[in-house]
Amino acid sequence: MQSTDRQHRAGIALVIAAAIAWSTAPFFTRLLHFDSWTILFWRGVFGGSFIALLLIFTQGLNGARNLIAMKPSGWLVASLSTLGMVSYIPSLQLTSVANVAIIIAVQPFAAAAIAWVWLREAAAARTMWASLVALAGIVVIVSGAGGVGDYRGIGLALLMVIAISLMTVVIRKHRETPMVAAASLSNFLGSLVSIPFAQSIGAVSSHDLVILAMFGLLQVGLGLTLFTLGSRFLPSGQSSLVATLETPLMPFWVFVAFHEVPSLRALIGGALVMGAVIADIAADNRARSAAGLHDEAAI
Repeated sequence: MQSTDRQHRAGIALVIAAAIAWSTAPFFTRLLHFDSWTILFWRGVFGGSFIALLLIFTQGLNGARNLIAMKPSGWLVASLSTLGMVSYIPSLQLTSVANVAIIIAVQPFAAAAIAWVWLREAAAARTMWASLVALAGIVVIVSGAGGVGDYRGIGLALLMVIAISLMTVVIRKHRETPMVAAASLSNFLGSLVSIPFAQSIGAVSSHDLVILAMFGLLQVGLGLTLFTLGSRFLPSGQSSLVATLETPLMPFWVFVAFHEVPSLRALIGGALVMGAVIADIAADNRARSAAGLHDEAAI
């Protein structure tokens, strides 16, 4: 029981760290002035290389074998992750950020629904209520945004949500599969897919390469690795919910770097999202502690 609790707490900490890493995307995007496919290419090269080197450094020859001899479940995770990555930035270009953000907010519901159908993994009622609060918070954040959504952009955003939700459930189902290797592969696949569409692969300066390297190492490589590891120890719906911390953290980095003061909507919505996540984690910890005391009393 104690071992399970430790794994659960570690899973929450890893997914929170992944959300923090992912939330830096607007910061790096602001620093770059290239088409989305060029950014995806270089970000994938650096992110995939970082994960591969980390895997080999920590696991040696076994890590190298995992990269070369990928299992079918690993290829599935890599493919789903790649699909999510290459859908995200184009969706932002084709429709409003508000549309994409609201669609992304339904990911916990999508992951929980897929897990229920596939794994018969019922989400706790408190997690579903917390997901509703988090969704309300994100709606508040984007409620001030305007613009007419383009159906292609909305479709790509929905495709991304479905892909990442499926990836989360697959990770949960196949815990024994070397998923960190799959995360590395997904970045390289993303770069490969981007080549036919990228317009400025060879036009980046050395300064741009440094920014792209940081983008790939921190936001993609570290974020995806942490989420991949953390998702093994959490229910699919909860891991997706904790990852929504990414949304309210995004304006924070922009404020620090570019002195853009978040709107009142962003502050209120961010408080709702963070409050929902903290409440869900606290309630889950109380339930687990109560269960542990009950088991000890029974012994």
